[in-house]
Order: sequence, then C-alpha cells, then structure tokens
Amino acid sequence: MKKVVIFDSGVGGLSVYQEIYALLPQVQFIYAFDNAAFPYGELDDATLIKRTNYIVTLLANQYQADLVVIACNTASTIVLPSLRQQLTIPVVGVVPAIKPAALISQTKSIGLLATPATVNRAYTHQLIQQFANGCDVKMIGSTRLVEMAEQKLRGKLVDIDELTEILAPWQGTVDSIVLGCTHFPLIKQEILLALNHQVNVIDSGKAIAKRVALLLALPTDVAAITSSIKNVTYSSAATSDAAALNKSLNEMQLDIIQDLNYPHF
Repeated sequence: MKKVVIFDSGVGGLSVYQEIYALLPQVQFIYAFDNAAFPYGELDDATLIKRTNYIVTLLANQYQADLVVIACNTASTIVLPSLRQQLTIPVVGVVPAIKPAALISQTKSIGLLATPATVNRAYTHQLIQQFANGCDVKMIGSTRLVEMAEQKLRGKLVDIDELTEILAPWQGTVDSIVLGCTHFPLIKQEILLALNHQVNVIDSGKAIAKRVALLLALPTDVAAITSSIKNVTYSSAATSDAAALNKSLNEMQLDIIQDLNYPHF
C-alpha cells in the first residue's frame, strides 16, 4: 500500500487531501499540520524551513512514505529545495493556478486571492509575468479568510457580509479568481455567494491529485474504498474546538488528531 504525507500549517491542506483522496482512495494518508506556528505567512524563512523539514522528514521516515505533498503555498515557495535534498521520495508543492485562470478568462481580468505573504512574494509575480502577462491581475492578500476556513471546519458559520466586504474591490471587475491558498477552497461556496456566482473559481487541488497519481503510478478508477486503511492526522499543538474539528476529519475519513510532540527548540 502506498503512503502519502500531506503537510500544511493548518487545515487548509485538507482541501488538497480531499482531491487526492477522491482520486486515490487506495492510498494511506498521513495529514500533519503545524498549528503551533500558524499562520506560516508570518514566519521568517529560516524558521519555516526548519519546522517544515523536521516534521515532514520525521513522518516520512516513520511511515516509510512514498511521496510528500506540501499543501501550503507559502511553504512551497520556500522549503521545497531543502526538503528534496533530505528525502529520496518525490515532494510535490502547490502554486497558485495563474496559468489556467489566464487561459479561461474571457475579459483577461483575473483575481488572485491569497495570503499577504504569497501576494508579496517575488515567486508569485514571476508566475504572473510568465503565464498571465496579457491579463490584468488584481490581488487581495487576506489572513482573515484563512481564519474563516479554519473556523468553518470547527463548525462555525462563515460571515458572508464580512466576506463580501473583503471581496468588494472585485465585484464586477474580474471573471476568474485564483484561490492561491489551500485554505480557500474550503470556503469556495461562500466566496461564490459573496460574488453573486459571477466568476470562475480555480484552485490547484485537482492538478495536484493527478500529479500524485502519476508519480505513484496508481490507477485512478478504484471503485471501492478499502475500509481497513487508517488515515491519520497529526498536529504540533493542542487544537481549539477539537471535538468539532475531529468530527470534520472523521467525515473526510481521517482519524482523530494525534500529538506530533514537536520539540521546543
């Protein structure tokens, strides 16, 4: 049985997990989130690299994983080179889906919704220059939307009025939106509602799932889920509203959260 470690600073990576799980239910998944250092967009690069490398290599070795997914846009732009040096298995990162958004846009006016860190990174601007040079790319960097997604998985409703206010600069000005943070697909329906369903909303989840299937050389037409597979979850700190979060995890075929025992350096 193939094993895949999926890592994020919070629960946003669950949007990526859901896409991969839907395609490859025969795989065992180990989902880990470093909530002790959440959000990653506010960490310096050295700290982010140290924490990610420690947690991912620990779990990859413990479970003898076949592949790792860094389901965090911020971490993916920073940590992949060092992590790939430490591991001999494939490491898949995520990047904002700028290219498909530019291709699908009819008005050539697209929005990138991401964290402030992703919006400000040179890597993001390079993607725009490379794949959306003929488009007007409007950007909103929001940590609040990350918090909304986290709260939703803990059973709290998303405040549509607040979300509408955050997205107000785009109302009627863009026809396609890139969800440049893995948290944001978790509130995709609320985003569509806030923008009156007048936009295409694009994320990287399905593309990542197809990439994982290709690298693992696995069939994607498995009809039945193997019930004996135990997909596990780890966090680096105690979680608020753990019961509600564990309920959401259970609905995604993930076991209750275990402690990573991350050392205090």
